[in-house]
Amino acid sequence: MRVAAGPPQDNTMHLLERDGELDALHQLLELSAQGRGRLALVAGEAGVGKTSLVRAFARHARDLADVHIGSCDPLETPQPLGPLLDIASGLSEELNTLLDLGGQRHRVLQTFLASMTQGRLPKIVILEDVHWADEATLDFLRFVGRRVDSVPALVLVTFRDDEVVEQHPLRVVLGDIATSPAVIRIKVASLSLEAVRNLAGNSEIDPSALYRRTAGNPFFVTEVLATGNDGIPETVRDAILARASRLSRSARSVLSAAAVIGPTISPSLLAEVTQADSETVDECLSIGVLAHQRSGFAFRHELGREAILDSIPAHRRVDLHRVVLEALERSGASDDPDGLARLSHHAEGSQNELAVLRYAPAAARRAAALQAHREAVAQYSRALRWARNLDPYEQATLLECYAQECHRIDRLDDAIHAYNEALDIRRRIEDRQGEGRTLSCLASVYSGAGRNSEAELASHEAIQTLETLTPGPELAEAYRVAAHLRMLDRDTANAVAWGRRSIDLARKFDHQPTLIGAQQALGAALLVAGDNVGIKYLQRALDLALEADNDEMAALAYRLLGSGLGEMYEFDQAIPWLEECIRFSSARDNDLHHWYAKAWLALSMVYRGEWSRAAHIANEVIQRPYVSITSLIMALVALGRLRTRRGDPELWPVLDKVLELAQRTDTLQRLAPARAARAEAAWLAGDIESAKRESVANYDLAKAQQHHWFLGELAYWQWKTGVAVDLPDWTAPPFALQIQGDWESAAREWERIGCPYEMARALSESDDEGALRRALGTFSELGAQPMVSIVQRKLRRIGVRNIPRGPRSSTKKHPAGLTPREVEVLNLLSEGLSNAGIADRLFVSLKTVESHVSSVLSKLNVHSRAEAVRHAQEFDSGSPE
Repeated sequence: MRVAAGPPQDNTMHLLERDGELDALHQLLELSAQGRGRLALVAGEAGVGKTSLVRAFARHARDLADVHIGSCDPLETPQPLGPLLDIASGLSEELNTLLDLGGQRHRVLQTFLASMTQGRLPKIVILEDVHWADEATLDFLRFVGRRVDSVPALVLVTFRDDEVVEQHPLRVVLGDIATSPAVIRIKVASLSLEAVRNLAGNSEIDPSALYRRTAGNPFFVTEVLATGNDGIPETVRDAILARASRLSRSARSVLSAAAVIGPTISPSLLAEVTQADSETVDECLSIGVLAHQRSGFAFRHELGREAILDSIPAHRRVDLHRVVLEALERSGASDDPDGLARLSHHAEGSQNELAVLRYAPAAARRAAALQAHREAVAQYSRALRWARNLDPYEQATLLECYAQECHRIDRLDDAIHAYNEALDIRRRIEDRQGEGRTLSCLASVYSGAGRNSEAELASHEAIQTLETLTPGPELAEAYRVAAHLRMLDRDTANAVAWGRRSIDLARKFDHQPTLIGAQQALGAALLVAGDNVGIKYLQRALDLALEADNDEMAALAYRLLGSGLGEMYEFDQAIPWLEECIRFSSARDNDLHHWYAKAWLALSMVYRGEWSRAAHIANEVIQRPYVSITSLIMALVALGRLRTRRGDPELWPVLDKVLELAQRTDTLQRLAPARAARAEAAWLAGDIESAKRESVANYDLAKAQQHHWFLGELAYWQWKTGVAVDLPDWTAPPFALQIQGDWESAAREWERIGCPYEMARALSESDDEGALRRALGTFSELGAQPMVSIVQRKLRRIGVRNIPRGPRSSTKKHPAGLTPREVEVLNLLSEGLSNAGIADRLFVSLKTVESHVSSVLSKLNVHSRAEAVRHAQEFDSGSPE
């Protein structure tokens, strides 16, 4: 005799995205308790969580009903009425005896129905996996479906709808009871991307990629996360292969071929590769691994395809790839540009070197033309794996194409390595022109990686090499790179000189890309020297780039306009250019410019007083796995200045990292912002000597390069530390006015520029009560606690009473009185991050995070992180300013 299974007693976590289904089941239970019983058909694919759903409901309802659980087993010959045997002893002794003695079926069914009316509480009967049910159990379902509305019982039946195909015996039963008003269907859907993100929490696995592979199937998602890597978990592999093992030998061959063909399977291609009839394909569909799609067939989950693919012996997999490749070539796929990637894939799978080298570079060029630069990198990488027998010239060209695409997606170390390999080949085959061209490309990537001394060396070698040859476009490009490097170091005179030489030569040879780039370098150099003629050069370069469909140069023009105007404190003009750069680059898979513009946007938001948005954007950049050192420096400067001004703890690890990275570049463009940020932090902390040291460190370089704003701020911090400063007449006006003691004019200038913190800081330097009160109000509104304290002390010192106290208005704005940093922590809790993950994200210690989390829970009056997250969703605490 089989023993009844009672409801499980575990305390499983709250099910994601199942509240609607649970509510529906509770409503059905209420009806059943009134004597209007219901049969709920709970359908969904394998692993979607049908069992989790009904058992969670059983736990919720165990004080409201008697719960009985039975299940069907995947046996060759299932036991008749197996799930009823599971629950009989718990329902009634008479039913149990009848089943033991093999009583007549109609008596068994009537006794079951009678048992539903016994006892004080209504009954919940759960019958799981009825897609495996025997004929007698299916008859039992027909019987219950037609009669359950007369008893106080809720019968829950789970089954895999992806396996119940047209000829399945359960399909007939479902049709027979479809018109019964007591029968309800509940479809259990896969999880959304948001739910997968929630489950992934601070896992290193990319939630979007995980969602694509699993299609949101909860079993697959949780098993992959449990392994902690991108492989196929053994549990998932076993589940999929167990389903496939029920197929005939010919159907398993079809499934293997389908896995090799790819995620989308054309019926005609599958037929040509396998020579299988439609009945064999239908057999594959019947187990729910394959599914119909508008264009043919597809694996229900990419993980399922991967598991089948991995189970195919290596030699058989190679043969299948060969057959698929030949079939595609016969179909004319090689004439279709959009089919090149597929041909390249099967060429490598079949280990056909010539085919790989024919299709992979072509697929890469096609991807690059469509701005799919990551795909282009993958295709060039594939070609390089098979390039060992290529002609050296072709090898070098392939390496350079790969490096160029790596540069665009910010994989600068890979680009540098490939360019150096290509350079070695060019030198070995004595291709001097190619050597000079590769050196120029290498110099550009070195500068992006912050390796400026190596960039200068490569640029110098490129010019030296090419000037020994007949002048051509390559030399014009080398001059352009030299101009760009001088511009980056804010060496305006030499940047302009090299830029003009490049423009003259590019025009002579009608080389448009170099002409555009040279105008950009010239324009940017003039702009950051304070000459607005540079804007016209940059806008002209942008127009030319857009006309020529040169997306790389157009993105660079947007970037230079945005960051150059930002460096000149022209934020009203800078921000639209930066936002357009982000939009344009993102649409074209160009991470290099996308993330640099984001870093500068974060810094612009700091100056504009939009601190919550600044923190969000800066952290986005900092957490990127691949991001250039220049983007990282500017994002860290933004974060460092923000923490300084808010008085956040754990400030110096950020500013130390900024200086370390800036010193690697050895350029004024990076060193000046790092030194100024550190001087401000030291001064606010009362460390006058450190502030003086930081402000002096690169002052002479800023003066030599005549950079108005860098020199102005470094001079300002020297003045604040008591150093007498002899200001050049070209010093940025607001800083010059403050140093000269004209705080009122300086404040007006900062207000005009749109920098509220700087405006309030100028006001704070007066002894006028009205000005000081205005400064205090602005600092309070921003949440600038260190300056709030300084101004309050100054007001007290001059004898002012009734000085405003209490929480800053940014705290008051939050419904629960959270500080901006606590809002950040709450937002990261909402992303599912652990305390350690939050500490990494915010560059703070674990102890600091624990303190913030405790404060958040206390202010929200909740006892768990989950409750805090629910509160966050209720009043949208994470909205950026």
